Amino acid sequence: MSLLFRLLGRFPLRLLHALGALVGWLAWLGSPTYRRHLKENLALAYPVAEAQAIRAATIAHAGRGVMELPRVWMRPQAQTAGMVTQVSGWEVVEAAWRRGEGILFLTPHLGCFEITAQYYAAHAPITVLYRRPKQRWLQPLIEAGRGGANLHLAPADLSGVRLMLRALKRREAVGMLPDQVPGAGEGAWVPFFGRPAYTMTLAARLTEASHATVIMAYAERLPGGAGFHLHLAAPEMAIEGPPEARAAQINCALEAVIRRCPEQYLWGYNRYKAPRGSEPPC
Repeated sequence: MSLLFRLLGRFPLRLLHALGALVGWLAWLGSPTYRRHLKENLALAYPVAEAQAIRAATIAHAGRGVMELPRVWMRPQAQTAGMVTQVSGWEVVEAAWRRGEGILFLTPHLGCFEITAQYYAAHAPITVLYRRPKQRWLQPLIEAGRGGANLHLAPADLSGVRLMLRALKRREAVGMLPDQVPGAGEGAWVPFFGRPAYTMTLAARLTEASHATVIMAYAERLPGGAGFHLHLAAPEMAIEGPPEARAAQINCALEAVIRRCPEQYLWGYNRYKAPRGSEPPC
């Protein structure tokens, strides 16, 4: 499997995205649970007609997100960063540098979320939070693909939190996927597209403890395998108050970003599950 992954990394992005669209439809046809989650999650965010209008593109983009991973992970960092052919909002990064502040990048499961940290790492150090995979054969691939020069991995545990706090103290950047369901005791039930979702409070606590600049980031897939357009922007509202309020504000900021490119969001993810040991709200 590892050899196949490395072989796929040599394929052009255009071909991987074409294969990915097929993979997306196979997953849709083969998994009733996936279909149910995707339909239910889209229905929370959009009226029926709009949800149906973007469903096909969503299915195809989910597969593209899987098939682009070999190329994003297995190429040299400079080549991976070079797949970002357009950048909007880089001035917010430069402004944080001028102020001497650390940066907290919040990247939803939108577009090619794996390439955002790779691009930044081509310019400055960044530490990213990650979960160890359940499949052990993936571990070395993830470490090789996500790690590298200027890109440091922080496991999703107490040791990883310490690494991120140290990076922010050094006025460096950190990044995470804040729309992942955390473990019990690591989150709070706050709204996400109008429904309570168990949401990590780590991002909220980091904004409180570090006074870092918060930047929303996502890499939009361009048509025909032409690369990615990296979008960077400050949240539309201030992130302030106690951790639970901050977590809710972060979810609102994520919703705003997702609505800019909804067909590339991972709607099939079981975002509203209750982790074991966490009681869902009444």
